[in-house]
Amino acid sequence: MQVDYRLQDIEHTIKDRGLLYPIDVLVVGATGTGKSSTINALMNSNVAKVGEGVEPETQMISSHSLHKYLRFHDSAGLGDGLEADKRHSKAIIEKLCQPCTVNEQQYGFIDLVLVILDGGSRDLGTAMQLLEHVVMKNISADRVVVAINQADVAMKGRHWQHQLKQPDLQLAQFLDQKAHSVQQRLRDSAGKTVALPICYSAYHGYHLELLMDALVNQFPHQRRALPRK
Repeated sequence: MQVDYRLQDIEHTIKDRGLLYPIDVLVVGATGTGKSSTINALMNSNVAKVGEGVEPETQMISSHSLHKYLRFHDSAGLGDGLEADKRHSKAIIEKLCQPCTVNEQQYGFIDLVLVILDGGSRDLGTAMQLLEHVVMKNISADRVVVAINQADVAMKGRHWQHQLKQPDLQLAQFLDQKAHSVQQRLRDSAGKTVALPICYSAYHGYHLELLMDALVNQFPHQRRALPRK
């Protein structure tokens, strides 16, 4: 994806709504969902370190600017043990509660959260725990974008058209059902409604533009006020 995709739209939206920029997006998810790979694909550059072995690469929250209007924050994945999950959850909560001060007014530093799920896994327990107990408790649902990565292996690699780098009809229908299932499950368990998740593949560059569209569509209409302590 080109880094200047929808750049004018992003600039105009930010300025029309009086938002602070860059828009800061915190990227969260279980280990192995492809958070760093997604950032690299969106930025068309290897800026975020990707773990290729057993150990996840991201252990701290790192920041990567797409351009002066949009910045991603890559967080450590959950699902590597209870103690590690507690530590990483604490770091995510601290980031979500981090303030920034403008003209003596405090606002939330993070504007949006991108929650990435693993399209090849049926076990979404870790992701749902993260959404319900960490993300949704610290930022409103209208600032959350849920996306399903690794669409190419959602049916264990079957029905993915490698030459075209896209799913066939059967896999596309399966992915659509998965997206609706995730949306409904979150509505049932947390009582919150998020936009229908985008299914994509960072590795193959499939639906990256739709993922960016989903983020831009969720740009807030006003600066994020933090609750008074």
